[in-house]
Amino acid sequence: MISNDCKNVVTFILNLPCFGYKAVKRILKKASKSGAQIVIQPVSWRVNKRSDIKDISRDQLVLWLKDQGVQPYRCVQIMKWIYQRQADTFEVMTDLAKEIRKLLSQHFTISRLKTSQIETSQDGSRKYLFELEDGKYVESVLIPEKDHYTLCISSQVGCAQRCRFCLTAKGGLVRNLTAGEIVAQVRDVILDLKGSMRLTNIVLMGMGEPLANYDNVIKAVNTIADSDAGLGFSSRRITVSTAGLVSRLADLGRDSTVNLAISLNATDNATRSMLMPINRKYPIETLLDACARYPLLPRRRITIEYVLIKGVNDSEENAKRLTNLLRPIRAKINLIPFNPYEGCDGERPEDCVIAAFKEILTRSHYTTIVRYSKGQDISAACGQLSANLMNS
Repeated sequence: MISNDCKNVVTFILNLPCFGYKAVKRILKKASKSGAQIVIQPVSWRVNKRSDIKDISRDQLVLWLKDQGVQPYRCVQIMKWIYQRQADTFEVMTDLAKEIRKLLSQHFTISRLKTSQIETSQDGSRKYLFELEDGKYVESVLIPEKDHYTLCISSQVGCAQRCRFCLTAKGGLVRNLTAGEIVAQVRDVILDLKGSMRLTNIVLMGMGEPLANYDNVIKAVNTIADSDAGLGFSSRRITVSTAGLVSRLADLGRDSTVNLAISLNATDNATRSMLMPINRKYPIETLLDACARYPLLPRRRITIEYVLIKGVNDSEENAKRLTNLLRPIRAKINLIPFNPYEGCDGERPEDCVIAAFKEILTRSHYTTIVRYSKGQDISAACGQLSANLMNS
């Protein structure tokens, strides 16, 4: 909260769940330019008794520890036990004093998701059905690559975007996942891994629209990418995919250095609005303008995801329009042949049509990959996750 107490005096009431350190720095810098006197009044942040410790950020835990009279450096020790040593209780954290362990146990839990089912595809993909504490369900998909795994995780129970090519949309939105529930999908799957292949890539492309659950997603992403005390994934190997929630793109570019993927799927507004109702609020021109202004690190590009649907958006004319639309953007393109599901009214294009579409993009010097989705035999492919139907 920011209030003007008197002329040229600005008082900041700082509450870290709302204001992270970077946000505070930006606010103070902006205020100082006005020449105002700045008075800072910190407000302690308290947890509800027995909160899941994974739901709070590193900054929030530091503040809570200070409020309890515990030295802030203990935060890194605690988080390493949780995320790197897979601790399930505070009692095992033997480099902490008994008093600190008792204090943590009184205020926090270290929860895990309940694994209700694991289905294994012929191609080695695994689909995890996780039950949440309130009895709702989400799905995550572990995808084997040549020498590593990629994990596709969910950010919401269900989805409100109503994209016509996606089964997840059929059940609507039930609720947002907490930061702890998002992180838990990664943490729990790592514990389940067997063999020599490592999990190296995380994609938020499962159930839900990540940017519609922004606060929890950014908190979870920061924990997943924290090399000191979190799960230690490189931000270059974390991708957030959005249907085009333009109002949050600038926030993501400011608060994180993860990769951005845009689900585009059409080259004209009429078709995109039919496929993706979000286009009525944020049409293609608005979305691509935001993409052109998105801050990218050197050698980074925005991934444009394009689901190819027979007779809808797969013509050569669509491919040519796509090359022109993307000129102002540092982009690479993932073509995703439509994955049919029971009751859908779309079809997958023929291989020759997919190849012709890709050839036009490649000739225009776009890096283009056809993503033949794995896990189709267990309904784990792109657009096929449907645990939210169990929640209705």
